[in-house]
Amino acid sequence: MDCYHVSAKHYDAAYAAKSDLVDIPFYLDLARRSLGPILEIGCGTGRVLLPIAREGLEIHGLDASSPMLRILKQRLAAEPASVRRRVHLHTADMRRFRLKKKFPLVIMPFRPLQHMHTVPDQLAALRTAAHHLQKNGRFAFDVFYPDYEKIFSAIGQEIAEFEWPSPGAPGKTVRRFFRKESVDKINQRIEFTFLYRTFDGSHLLHEESERFSLSYFTYPHLRALFLLAGLEPVAEYGSCAKTPLDNSSPEMIFLLRKFPSKR
Repeated sequence: MDCYHVSAKHYDAAYAAKSDLVDIPFYLDLARRSLGPILEIGCGTGRVLLPIAREGLEIHGLDASSPMLRILKQRLAAEPASVRRRVHLHTADMRRFRLKKKFPLVIMPFRPLQHMHTVPDQLAALRTAAHHLQKNGRFAFDVFYPDYEKIFSAIGQEIAEFEWPSPGAPGKTVRRFFRKESVDKINQRIEFTFLYRTFDGSHLLHEESERFSLSYFTYPHLRALFLLAGLEPVAEYGSCAKTPLDNSSPEMIFLLRKFPSKR
C-alpha cells in the first residue's frame, strides 16, 4: 500500500491540469454542513483536505503512502498556523486503521476504494469508515462508473492525458501518458502504467514510470458490500453536480449512514 513513489511529486500538477476533476466543491459542501471534525481516508497530498482545513474545520487525514504524505506535509508547512492546527495526519492502512474518535463526516474522495482489490479488503476499508462514524454521521465516497467499451479496449497503447510546465525549469513541459497493461475480468481489476516524460520543446529529456492496479465496481457489487459493512445509502449521485445515478453516469457517488441497529 506504500505506493506513489514516482507519482507523488507529479500528483498535484497533473490533477490541476485535469479539467473534469471537479469534486472539491461537493466534498467541501458536505464538510461545511457537518461542522467537523472530519476524517478523510486516502487524503494523499491534501488536494481535498487543505481546502476543508482552510474553511476553519478540523480534519484528520489518513493515507498509506509515505511519499504522498510527505508532499502534504510540505504543502501544510506553507499554510498559516491556524490551518496547520486543524490538520492531523495518520500513516496507516485503511483496512486496519482505528482511532478512538468518532466523526460526523467521513470522506473518501477520488477513488481510494478502487485500490482495494479483493472483497475482504474492500469490506475492511468500508468497515473502517463505518467504525469512525458518529451516531447520525455520514460517509461519502466516489468510484468511476465502469465503461466496458473503454475498459476492454486499447490495451498496450500509450494515451497522452495532460501536460503542465515543469516546476523550476522554464520552458520545460511534463506530459503524462497512460498505458493499460491488462484487464482481469474475473477480479474486475485493471493493470496500467503512468509514464511521466519531461520535454524541452519536442526533445525528450527524462522519463519516469509507475505501475498501478485499480479495481472497478458494479452497482450491485457495491450494494452488497454496504450490507456486509452495516451501511445504507442516504443519497446516490452520478456526478459531483448531484445528477441522478443512471446509465449515463460517469461516476457513482454515495452518501451512507450506519444501519440503525449498528449505531
